[in-house]
Amino acid sequence: MGNSRSHLGQGLSSQFLPEEQAEIDRLFDALSSEKLSSNTSPRSFSLQALKNHVGEALPSEMVTRLFEGMRRVDLMGKVKGPSENVSQEQFTVSMSHLLKGNSEEKSLVIMKMISATEGPVKAREVQKFTEDLVGSLVHVLNYRQELRGWTQKQALGSLPRVQVLAAQLISEMKLPDGEKLLGPEQLAHDCDRAVIEDWVFRTPHVAVFLSVVIHRGFLLHLSLDLATLIPERQVDLGREFASILDVLSVVYINSHLPGEWRHRWRLLFASELHGHSFAQLCGLITHRGPCVMLLEDRDSHVFGGFASCSWEVKPQFQGDDRCFLFSIFPRMAVYTCTGYNDHYMYLNHGQQTIPNGLGMGGQHSYFGLWIDFDFGKGHSKAKPTCTTYNSPQLSAQEDFRFERMEVWAVGDALVTQPAKSSKSILDVDLEAQSLLEISGRSRHSEGLREVPEEDQ
Repeated sequence: MGNSRSHLGQGLSSQFLPEEQAEIDRLFDALSSEKLSSNTSPRSFSLQALKNHVGEALPSEMVTRLFEGMRRVDLMGKVKGPSENVSQEQFTVSMSHLLKGNSEEKSLVIMKMISATEGPVKAREVQKFTEDLVGSLVHVLNYRQELRGWTQKQALGSLPRVQVLAAQLISEMKLPDGEKLLGPEQLAHDCDRAVIEDWVFRTPHVAVFLSVVIHRGFLLHLSLDLATLIPERQVDLGREFASILDVLSVVYINSHLPGEWRHRWRLLFASELHGHSFAQLCGLITHRGPCVMLLEDRDSHVFGGFASCSWEVKPQFQGDDRCFLFSIFPRMAVYTCTGYNDHYMYLNHGQQTIPNGLGMGGQHSYFGLWIDFDFGKGHSKAKPTCTTYNSPQLSAQEDFRFERMEVWAVGDALVTQPAKSSKSILDVDLEAQSLLEISGRSRHSEGLREVPEEDQ
């Protein structure tokens, strides 16, 4: 195709590079050649032509939203209503705004995708758009077989995780009076262009999800790196393992990790596979680099924490201010460091005078998240919030019991895994040692021992 930029209205231009513009033109040629597209000049395409092209890759509702956003782009500032079909100029400008534009340009098209009326949209309309967007993301990744080992998880209780993540994204929106959209009583509020633009600017997931939906839904051959969005799932075991996490939970948590650790998650410990043993937990997660830990309590609350440094068994606090706590269900949220103290991580075992267990945030006997050495119970205390992470109570009950726990190492495996002592954590837990031997399991920390000086 020729240079589309020369056809665009004043002040509206394509931000694509020449090779990218050629791909956009190729897609338009395919859409406008559909039998149901307009045969008049200039060429354009219809909603049915777009649906035929996309097929089952995207839900019909999202295809319609994208089409409406494109056809209602006003190239010349005309006051008359939108055209029936999408012209090449409208298509190019819309794609340029959504894929390459700033928050102002993105919000221009998103407003038209949310509602067919001009002017402000209702908060409930934004909520429905966000749920459609999150649902479309999971749909297209599953359809294109790009979940990278993760799964779609069914609803917990009565609230699907699509709605849980959508609610989190919506909660970042600030209404004109400065309040955040936190409850159903605020869904009747008007959201004007400035509110949507601010929301898109401060909530990057919206633009990222839209980009993935467009790239994978339309099969655009443009650069899109999914590795930092969805980490590769590695489970080095000979049987299937169903994680507590689904792909949306992973996408959300992964987006808060430092960039160098987002491409791969490796399972270190799962209570379903390794048993309910604190000694086993310590033997498998220490000296393994940054980790994501999560639990599901008996009330189906899912929560956990990110440890930015290798876990070590010692009576002192460890870690740094990159650590955070998080909740997955019934709400999604991440709670970062306040700077109040440095009680980021704690792991101890075999001591008689100080607490034995794994903790993050707060203080002894009052952790933001605590797993007791008597495996299967813990606490999440916050009155009103944890001092280290400003997190609320994460579990359903302050003192909780749990059946499932997982720990995932993130990023590349460490080249070396030094052990600071010749004594394994299992050496101080003879019961766990015996159970491992009876069950035929290997002692994973055995290979981490230093050679005693007398044997050198």
